Amino acid sequence: MREKLYQSMIELTNGRWSSSILQSFARSKLSKTIIPSYIKYFNITLQDVTRPIHDFANLHDFFIREVSQESRPIHIGTSSIISPVDATVETFGSITKDGIFWVKDKPYTLENLLGSQKVANQFVNGKYIILYLSPAEYHRIHAPVSGDVIRQYRLGKKSYPVNKWGLQYGKEAISGNYRLVTELCMPNKKHCVHIKVGAMFVNSIELTNTTSVWKKGEEVGYFSFGSTVVMLFEEGSMEFASTMKPGKFVRMGEIVANML
Repeated sequence: MREKLYQSMIELTNGRWSSSILQSFARSKLSKTIIPSYIKYFNITLQDVTRPIHDFANLHDFFIREVSQESRPIHIGTSSIISPVDATVETFGSITKDGIFWVKDKPYTLENLLGSQKVANQFVNGKYIILYLSPAEYHRIHAPVSGDVIRQYRLGKKSYPVNKWGLQYGKEAISGNYRLVTELCMPNKKHCVHIKVGAMFVNSIELTNTTSVWKKGEEVGYFSFGSTVVMLFEEGSMEFASTMKPGKFVRMGEIVANML
């Protein structure tokens, strides 16, 4: 009953009109006046922000703020895979032989997530990790590993909440949302997929690197509003770092796994 009610309420408020209103306001001069309240509400630390608060033109400008390189050191290990974002580790683990992984006790299939059974077959018996970015976080996206871009494509249209309530009570919040998929060939010649998932109201996922090569730690894009990143890895291509655990907060550049 709770799940049905939640889904009904989301459907009533999540549409083009609501998204348009939110985006227009976030980019308006008026929204600049609420930046201090936004910072206070989400308890945002400003020590690493590269610009004074009064320099931001609007809320969206602040939301996609840049931070100093010194505040996000990149793990230098040659085999390390880093977190591409500042985020909470929602969950991680193994993908089944049937191409299924679990989030909040809900099964997701690789085929639905990737939009292709052929691509999905590459990651059967592999590993996955899901990283959640709250509206408070630094929302620039970086390369988790160096590699050649095999393909990039977009899937989905509408987006639903990807916070803990959305994952628990929503309907396929990850595989049903608007998303940008990037497949990479890593230095160990194994493939990984870097999936940027849109959040409710705002589906904006902007690429700032459109080249065919990613370098670990470099910026490749940014989100507008809260979002999620899903990473998939081929079987036998990596192992998670011993420090990893669900609920752990990781900063961009921090090691999350090692290539094999």
